[in-house]
Amino acid sequence: MTLRLECAVQHYDWGRIGAASEVGRLHALAVGSPAEDTPYAELWMGTHKSGPSWVVSDNSPVLLKEWLDTHSEALGDKVAERWQGELPFLFKVLSVAKALSIQAHPDKKLAQALHESQPHIYKDPNHKPEMALALTPFEALCGFVTSEELKEAVETVPELRSVLKEDTCKALIMLGTCKVERNEAKQALKQAYTTLMTLPNDVVASTVTELVNRLAKEKQVRELTAKEDLVIELEKQYPADIGVLSVFFLNYLQLVPGEAVCLDANEPHAYLSGEIVECMAASDNVVRAGFTPKYRDTQTLCSMLTYKQGLPEVLTGTHVNDYTTRYTPPFDEFEVDHIVVPLGSSSELTTMGPSIFLVFEGIGVIGNNDAEDITGLKKGVIFFVPADQKIVIAAPLDADHSYDDLKRKPLQLYRAGVNSSRMWPTA
Repeated sequence: MTLRLECAVQHYDWGRIGAASEVGRLHALAVGSPAEDTPYAELWMGTHKSGPSWVVSDNSPVLLKEWLDTHSEALGDKVAERWQGELPFLFKVLSVAKALSIQAHPDKKLAQALHESQPHIYKDPNHKPEMALALTPFEALCGFVTSEELKEAVETVPELRSVLKEDTCKALIMLGTCKVERNEAKQALKQAYTTLMTLPNDVVASTVTELVNRLAKEKQVRELTAKEDLVIELEKQYPADIGVLSVFFLNYLQLVPGEAVCLDANEPHAYLSGEIVECMAASDNVVRAGFTPKYRDTQTLCSMLTYKQGLPEVLTGTHVNDYTTRYTPPFDEFEVDHIVVPLGSSSELTTMGPSIFLVFEGIGVIGNNDAEDITGLKKGVIFFVPADQKIVIAAPLDADHSYDDLKRKPLQLYRAGVNSSRMWPTA
């Protein structure tokens, strides 16, 4: 059983424009008309009220959430009980033209408190761990740098040193020089980052200007570091923004297609450029403090962070069969599969829990083992498959093996579902 979905698009100003956006191209295929000359930032696939999906049928369309409310068996007993009848994940495609905000997502306890105190900003009480899987070369700031790298920044970036208090600079240099207790390191980093992020706007503006002017001059006589080049680029996007200075505190991550990174609650990050498939717990809670015209909740951000240091783990996926690579985060709510079926081949799959599929490339069919309920697949098609379904995904050749087959690309899909290794560890 498959349900065709019609999904929401978000036109945030950081998105890529029109047909230059993968989100724009997917949406154009779904609606049957060209992408407009406007940002296409995010494609949402799920039941979240800020961008819900609809079930397409011969009758009137119905919200996927409403359909699930009347077909709870589609979630499977274990999922329905664990998440009170709700689909626990939100699946997305992002097309990033310029930096998103410096942000973190609250854990469940903080999310509940923020939703209760500011429901117009924090619109649900859920946490939002997430995973980003690169479709193109992708850049992001993720987590805090090591103490050694931070020491080097304090010593080599005079503009940074000038706005941090002398005692703060000494403490950061000490962290990078000798080993200290984890809690002591956390407190020193927290104090330094809070000092930086709460600087007065006029101080931020003058300091960023001094930094960029110095780097522009030095670029004429030496090769800048990757982070220095990034500072210049981000200042063009967000002049006089504290995020430009924050770059020196955060890891600069560059992913190639097929690599993924997981972001737990209370970890700072900012997506910078590229296109990704993203999956997360079903929430839209974001605490922001830089690179954004939206509400900045700087004190909350600085107080909530874990202040863990070091590069995040980069996932390359695990092959679960010849055609499927699975990305498994340390979160119960979701996992992501990348399925690539060569021409003339097929792949069998059992959905332990509810799943959403996105056809990303190629053409093919999906059906069950006895060849009933066969549905055609092509790029841009999105569909929901209930729990406990055995399905076959195929990329058949034409009967005459025509020349057109030689030009066809393999059938590619991305699937989001509940984390099977954590929910069904013995299956």
